[in-house]
Amino acid sequence: QVQLVESGGGLVQPGGSLRLSCAASGFTLDYYAIGWFRQAPGKGREGVLCISSSGSTTYYADSVEGRFTISRDNAQNTVYLQMNSLKPEDTAVYYCAADYLREGYGCYDEYDYWGQGTQVTVSS
Repeated sequence: QVQLVESGGGLVQPGGSLRLSCAASGFTLDYYAIGWFRQAPGKGREGVLCISSSGSTTYYADSVEGRFTISRDNAQNTVYLQMNSLKPEDTAVYYCAADYLREGYGCYDEYDYWGQGTQVTVSS
């Protein structure tokens, strides 16, 4: 079964950190562009960090640049979103997405696969 599964969300205090995981099954992430998106209550989906399939370009939303980073573990077929210095406005459901052999800079609306999302809540 082809799927992406996010994990690692939870409740964290402002200024804290979380690492989200996006594990793929049924396919290998090696040649896939990866997008991390979020959707806060009452708001539209926002692309926060998107990397091309080759890794040559990485887009960061202004709101997360300098605080969020992405990494891959090919052996685990997993991609991670490291989130530091979290703010209450980072509260949202976070989704990962994968698209085969996509190059170019930025996040896109259409990806081959999407995860089910994981909730991140930043609150004291």
